[in-house]
Amino acid sequence: MGLMDMLTGSSKKDKIQEMLQNGAVVVDVRSPAEFQGGHVAGSTNIPLQEIEKNVDKLKAMKKPVVLCCASGARSGQASNFLKSKDLDCENGGGWTRVNSMM
Repeated sequence: MGLMDMLTGSSKKDKIQEMLQNGAVVVDVRSPAEFQGGHVAGSTNIPLQEIEKNVDKLKAMKKPVVLCCASGARSGQASNFLKSKDLDCENGGGWTRVNSMM
């Protein structure tokens, strides 16, 4: 069990895995340079500072969203914001963690 699983509980990991298996969109909120250095295959890069202006785009996808970044901090911020806008999303934590669930 990883540190993130201990902090968030394995049930959250199970929920994220289920979302991914059911076609959730993966959004990486790191900078474009960080994203180019490695990312989840098929993920979309929307840097944290651009999340607010992309709410409608994300809602238009009509799919749940799993957010990731380097450690889970920025994706946590994005997740909290998007949930306040009634978007079905979860903080997946670091991109390597999300990648291991694919």
